Parts: sequence; C-alpha cells; structure tokens
Amino acid sequence: MRITPCQAALAAAIALNLLLLLCSRLVPGATTQCHPPRAVPGVTVILRDFDGPAHDVAATARSFASSSPGVPVLVATEVSPYPPIPLPAGVTVLSLLPQPHRPPPRPELAVRTRHVALVPDGARAVPGLLRRMRDVLEAARPGGTKVVAAAVGRQRPRCWGLEVDIKAWTVRYGHTDQQSDQRSDHWRSELCGALAGAPAVLLLRTHDLFSLPFPLTRPVVTSLSLQAAVRGWRLLLLPDSFPSAPRPPRSPQEQRKAENSRDERHWALLERFGIKLEVLPDGRQRWHGCAKDTPRCFGTIRAQTPEYLLAGRWTPPCCLRALRATARHVLAQLEAAGVRHWLEGGSLLGAVRLGDIIPWDYDVDVGLYQQDVPKCRWLAAVAATGRPVEDPEGFLWEKAAEGEFFRVHFSRANRLHVDLWPFRVGRGGLMTKDTWLGHRQDVEFPESFLLPLGTVAFAGVVAKAPNDPRAFLEFKFGPGVVESPEYPNPQVRRL
Repeated sequence: MRITPCQAALAAAIALNLLLLLCSRLVPGATTQCHPPRAVPGVTVILRDFDGPAHDVAATARSFASSSPGVPVLVATEVSPYPPIPLPAGVTVLSLLPQPHRPPPRPELAVRTRHVALVPDGARAVPGLLRRMRDVLEAARPGGTKVVAAAVGRQRPRCWGLEVDIKAWTVRYGHTDQQSDQRSDHWRSELCGALAGAPAVLLLRTHDLFSLPFPLTRPVVTSLSLQAAVRGWRLLLLPDSFPSAPRPPRSPQEQRKAENSRDERHWALLERFGIKLEVLPDGRQRWHGCAKDTPRCFGTIRAQTPEYLLAGRWTPPCCLRALRATARHVLAQLEAAGVRHWLEGGSLLGAVRLGDIIPWDYDVDVGLYQQDVPKCRWLAAVAATGRPVEDPEGFLWEKAAEGEFFRVHFSRANRLHVDLWPFRVGRGGLMTKDTWLGHRQDVEFPESFLLPLGTVAFAGVVAKAPNDPRAFLEFKFGPGVVESPEYPNPQVRRL
C-alpha cells in the first residue's frame, strides 16, 4: 500500500505522543528526565561557594528560602556540606560529582525558572532585591549586559575591565572608565568585566548560565567573569547590596587555611581554563607554570608542531619567558668563553621580525663553530663524559638524543631548551654539520655569512647573527620569508 506524505507525518506525530506518554508513565518526574523542563517565571537560588567546617550553608539557604516563599534553593556541591547539617525544608542538595552507578550530573535539569542567582556563603536575603536584579537584567539593552551583580556585606567589589586572550594564555585586568570619577561615598551602577576583592550575588538568565562550558566552577565570580569576557558579556554591578552574616573571629591558623584554600581554587581554575599569565590593573604580573621546578607545560613536539597550535593557541607566555631566560644565559656563556656563535633558523627569523622569539616557537636555535666547543666548559664536560651537566644557575647542558648537537634546558624538570648546532667548514667554503633533521632551514650555507659576524636584538639582549640576516634567511627559507609568517609545518597547521 502506498503511504502519502500526510499519512507519514500523522504517523510520526502519533508515535512521538505515544513515546512521551510512555516516558511520563515509566519515569517519575519525567519532565526533567525525558526532555529539559520548560522555564517558568522566577529565580532559583544556587549556593555554590562554600568551604570548610565553618560554612554557613544552612542559615544562608534558610534566609533566601524564607524571605521569598516559593523561591527554589539548591546547594550545588561535589561533596555534601560537612559537618552534616539539617537543611531547611524545600532546600535541595544538587550533586555535581559523577558516580559510576548514577547518570551523569545534569544541573541544568534541576533549574525550572528563567533566572538563576548564584549566592555566596554567608549572604542574607533582602526582600525584593532578587526581583529588582531580574527586572534590571530584563530592561538592559540586548547584547552587552548578561549578568547583574550586587555586593554582599559592606565592602563593595572592585569593578575591573577584563580581556581574555585565549591564544596567548593571558588574562589582563584593567580599571574601568567609570571608576575614575566614582566617589567612595556615592555608589552607582557600573559596567564591569570582572569583580574582585569582595563577594557578590550574580543573577543571570538560566539558559545563559548553562550555555557556558563551566557553569558552576569555583570560584564562581572569577569563573563566570572569565567565561563572560570571552563571549563579550558585561557584568552590571548595582548600588544595592545584601547583608552578610557576622562571623566569629578566626585564629591565624584558620585565616591561613582559608587563604590557602582560596589560592588553590584560583590556581586550579586558571589551570583548567589554560591561563598562564594574569596582568593586574597596576601592571603587576602573576605567573602560573614554567618555573624551574615544574615540568614543561606542553608535550612532545611532532612534525615540528606543538600540540597547542592544534588548539588554536600560541606558546604559553611563561614558556616564552623561560626560553628567553635560557637563551640569554646560553648566549652570555658562549660569549664569555669566546665561542663563535650566531642565531639560527626560526630564532633568527624572530629576531629580524620582532627582536624576540616568534610567538608560536617552542625552542631557540643557535649555531656555533664545532672547533670552538672545547672553549665552553659546560659543552666540553658534556662532550668528554657524555653525561648532562647542571651549571650553578640550574640550567642543564647535555648532548641531544637526536644526533650530534647539544641542548641546554631551563632546568632538569622543565625541558624548555636552546639547541646548539656545531658547524664546520666543508668543501667549497660551505658550513656543514653532522646531524640533519630534515627541517626546511637544514641546508649548507657559505661561511661568508659569518665573516664577520653581525648582531641583532633578541629577547632583551644583543645577539650575534650572520652579517646579512635577511639574505641568510632567504637563502635558507626562500624569498619573502621575513614578510610572510607561517607555522613550522604548514601541512599540519596553517597560520
């Protein structure tokens, strides 16, 4: 029998309705199990930022649950609040910890309202203030303001500008224009990129919160600010505030524990988001990773392509900082020992283009005369024994496993390195070497480029270089290489 399109559509509709009916009969609360719930007017309060035995979760939840009857209150946590506490009626613990015997956590299915408020531990409700925050959000012009904030306690959060540079693994905080004429005795609404220095209640649309990849990651204000900045969202800080519960004085030991816990959560958040450098409004820098005692923050290089390039990122700034330090140290050691040396390959290219390491480069290349190797005591010791040598400043000199050249690491633990390539004069006055790795710049070249040596600015110092750097680079890479940036292996990843 031939089925018409109308009959097929009718049959599909009937099947869908039967499926929904069966789902509602078999699964309790099927509106949250079979499909996402439909949002209803109102605000759900989520308590997320609490820690330690001195938490105030029960009282905070009771305050918001009792001040506005019918407002759902959720305590979102991986581990139930400890010590165990009796939560007020109507307050629900929302487990965020995946467990093998349960379905994966879906916190978005527990929120039925159109708006959600993220409330810090110790806040106290003010009748009507959540509703006012919601009304302000709904009245805001589309596009910019996605989050409305109100302080908790007497101290007002600092309102900072915020730029998140994913490619450079960097966050930059700055003062907002509105702060310049703000008087401490007259608070007003401010558009912020980030809030700092004091707790705050954040209110936003439920679908906006759960469109974020890390909607409930702690610390909540920092996490949400970073994710909002990536999307061009702004936070509107109102002049209103919620009171905070009085807390008993903490002992110095308890204070240190609380500060350490905050720092650990902050560092863990930045690591999760892939942030290696924070630049504060006063210009101070906070670095994360790439210290002498930390491993290199990226894996093995394959096909001349570090893994971060495949993720659309460039070399982490802490790695560039460590590379610069290693390069300056090595160049100074070679110069002091009288070893004839020059910048090679991509390092010379970066020097000519930028006076620095190329932003996506992962090592530094230096050429030297093979006959001068014994002049440098570290190279001489490695060549004589074949074993790595650590110098007094913690840099590790060794023979490279890949062939007849040397490698100087930032430290034993952190394998960011400078490669030292010994060249000798071969037939026809061409500089040649014993190991060729098949890189584009791996070609013999006339010694005339080194007679005499020239100089270029590089990584904060004046470095030795071929006497005609542009001609040298074009000889190795081809015409136009200085003006045409490209990743080391365009077949794997193009700029």
